Amino acid sequence: MNATLSYAAFDRTSPFGPFSFVRRDPGALDVQFEILFCGVCHSDLHTARGEWPGTVYPCVPGHEIVGRVTKVGPEVKGFKVGDLAAVGCMVDSCKTCASCQAGFEQYCDNNDITFTYNSVDKHLPGKRTYGGYSSQIVVDERFCLHVPENLDLAAVAPLLCAGITTYSPLKHWGAGHGKKVGVVGLGGLGHMGVKLSHAFGAHTVLFTTSPGKAEDGLRLGADEVVISKDAAAMKKHTASFDMILNTVAASHNLDAYTSLLKRDGTLVLVGMPEHSHPSPDVGNLLHKRRAIAGSMIGGIAETQEMLNFCSQHNIASDIELIPIQKIDEAYERMLKGDVKYRFVIDMASLKA
Repeated sequence: MNATLSYAAFDRTSPFGPFSFVRRDPGALDVQFEILFCGVCHSDLHTARGEWPGTVYPCVPGHEIVGRVTKVGPEVKGFKVGDLAAVGCMVDSCKTCASCQAGFEQYCDNNDITFTYNSVDKHLPGKRTYGGYSSQIVVDERFCLHVPENLDLAAVAPLLCAGITTYSPLKHWGAGHGKKVGVVGLGGLGHMGVKLSHAFGAHTVLFTTSPGKAEDGLRLGADEVVISKDAAAMKKHTASFDMILNTVAASHNLDAYTSLLKRDGTLVLVGMPEHSHPSPDVGNLLHKRRAIAGSMIGGIAETQEMLNFCSQHNIASDIELIPIQKIDEAYERMLKGDVKYRFVIDMASLKA
């Protein structure tokens, strides 16, 4: 067993603090690596603060993980000691169902996904998985990713969640040249949605409630910025979008956006609200065969594809690097929207 240092939440309200636990020794197909950087996702906050059901404490969050390989199992083919490696939201699945076999592990038909943290650990009976707010991790090679070496490593970390969560639906619904794509919200997910939609070649329109974000939206790649509180500005775009990617995780009325879709257009939801959105106007959907859909992360192969795409287009997240000791402060600032656009922990600070 490998002694591992981390920062953990011990209950819903207490500050994070140091926590030691053990990782398993690498098995035949396992990759062990030292964690260099870990992104801070809003899902971490929801889980650590008990806002989603099922949190088991102590909880060590973190599923945007980048590091360097320190040991590999004898049957590992794709990694060697010294390589850069990454882990996203999953570390295992059933691997046998139709979805897993097709490369859609995130939609495992048997609901047998092992998430990177706060899941039952299949390798250590009675234990939970612990995430990337820690010094090292051991992962099955099949859930380990290769990291582009031409990008800033710290800025790569959020690609493992924010990047793939926006890349997957943009690709699936055909964002590209000749298409008009909207992105709702300019946060951790939204800023990646704008960058990726632009890189796909789509005419990209950012929707935000904050006029102060307009300049940033254009800098990140938006062709237009629409202040969604401005009814006249919204009306100008009626029935014109092929796809709108809605990254907002708060419950809100969706009708304002479905009315902007052209015939056969799709509003794709990737944010999980605290409670359900108000029921949409069905007439808005019927009259032009519009659709409301959902999407979550991506499979392992698609996540690697996304990393390669970002490498080719020189795309990474806009980040603020913090020491682990400031994680509670980071959570408070996230709640206020006070980050552009993703916190990333420099895990070297853990040694302090």
